[in-house]
Amino acid sequence: MIDVYLFSGFLGSGKTSLLLNVIKQLKEENKKPAVFMNEFGDLPVDSKAVEGEVPLKELLDGCICCSGAEKTEAQLQGLLLENEDVDVILIETTGAAHPVEALDAVYSPLFADRLQVKGIVTVVDSKLWLNRNQLSPRIRALFMEQIKHAHILLANKADLLTDEELANVTMELSHFNTTVPIIQTINGKMSFAHIEKMLQRPKDKVTKEIVTGAGLPLSSKLITFTDSVEMEAFENWVKCLPDTVYRMKGFVPVKGTKNPYLFQYAYGMVHWMPEYIQMEPRLVIIGENIDDIHYPK
Repeated sequence: MIDVYLFSGFLGSGKTSLLLNVIKQLKEENKKPAVFMNEFGDLPVDSKAVEGEVPLKELLDGCICCSGAEKTEAQLQGLLLENEDVDVILIETTGAAHPVEALDAVYSPLFADRLQVKGIVTVVDSKLWLNRNQLSPRIRALFMEQIKHAHILLANKADLLTDEELANVTMELSHFNTTVPIIQTINGKMSFAHIEKMLQRPKDKVTKEIVTGAGLPLSSKLITFTDSVEMEAFENWVKCLPDTVYRMKGFVPVKGTKNPYLFQYAYGMVHWMPEYIQMEPRLVIIGENIDDIHYPK
């Protein structure tokens, strides 16, 4: 399993500074990191800062989430095929990416058993937090969603605030996301060892189900199938799932068909698509408090 860390945060918050600091620390520990970067436009601006010997894949002129999910899967698959000795993958999302949708692109059933997403580290522009009411409602909502779904919050640009302002930012962030640690940082400088420690989780695995993200606000679960299912019965099971299940995707074996169907679920809507090749029958679930979810045998 390769550990994956997702760096989230609004435009200009300091994600690339954090990324470069972490790469340096990993190399000093003789680890081999790989980087996946998502940028706006068709020119690799931020990625030029990453040194050449670090394996790098980019998604340009598109978003890691939504319609860019298939491109993201292809790039990550290429990264895994070309760099078998990678220890850690660091993913920097564009500042306009919603964290749930970003994870959706990463949790592909094609390589869900090879990657272990350790968590989302969201870099918060502390100055922007104080002035968030000046943002448009849509942009402010995205800014808040990035903070809400974080596993660690970095209150960055702490040097630009007074002691009183910094205390207010820290207090308000802790009230908005009550379950995560908040670290005050300058220029994205943060100990990667400390990030690892804060995101430690049980390593236990079960034969038929792999659970990751235990105890974190947003997590995933991989369900594998040994038997085919009735399509109607499966949809009825999906309808009974709690609202904390945000996304599902994978390959579900359906009775009477040769190959598993591609199955996707989002916001209460289900979608089936026939596959013409034999895919591994497994399903990735993304949400909150999903550890106890399983498909009845």
